[in-house]
Amino acid sequence: MQPHRLALALALLLPVETQLQKRLPKEAQTLNWGKFSGFWYILAVATDARGFLPAMGKRKLGAAMVKVHKIGQLRVVIAFSRSQGCQSQEMILRKDKKKAVFRNPLKGVKAFHVLATDYSYGLVYLRLGRASRSYKNLLLLGRLTEPSFPNLREFLDACNILQLAKEATILPKDGTTRPRPALLAPAPCPLPP
Repeated sequence: MQPHRLALALALLLPVETQLQKRLPKEAQTLNWGKFSGFWYILAVATDARGFLPAMGKRKLGAAMVKVHKIGQLRVVIAFSRSQGCQSQEMILRKDKKKAVFRNPLKGVKAFHVLATDYSYGLVYLRLGRASRSYKNLLLLGRLTEPSFPNLREFLDACNILQLAKEATILPKDGTTRPRPALLAPAPCPLPP
């Protein structure tokens, strides 16, 4: 690309990137964790961790359970269909005193951050890893098994900002790409009691 075209492309992209960053909501200090708590379907995921999701035909909805454990602590259970079968992870996260994130470095959770929610959907940024390794994950959570178009658009915009757009995946309800009636939608991976 010629230098003047590259400069023009950057000049056009910079305001778009700035607008996206302004549009990406930050976790409000007034987030009602009682309302956010409960069962969630994991409708879409974007991650830079290799091998996190199984092959295309074996993907299906994940599940998450978020519950206030104690003041300043969350109990989070996440279950995904992976190449080894359905796997779940339970963790207790503690509120960071300086930032609007929950974390548990011993379990490899560097940040659990709610970027946006109206309590019927949630956009959660999850940073995982230990020591110098770090993986970015963006989850679109929903109370229903299918995302709305505005929520999906917000998820994709956030993927662009976090540079995860190539890794974004909308999870099918049943591991196939054929549409199924909502009444026949199977449950996602079961969560432990």
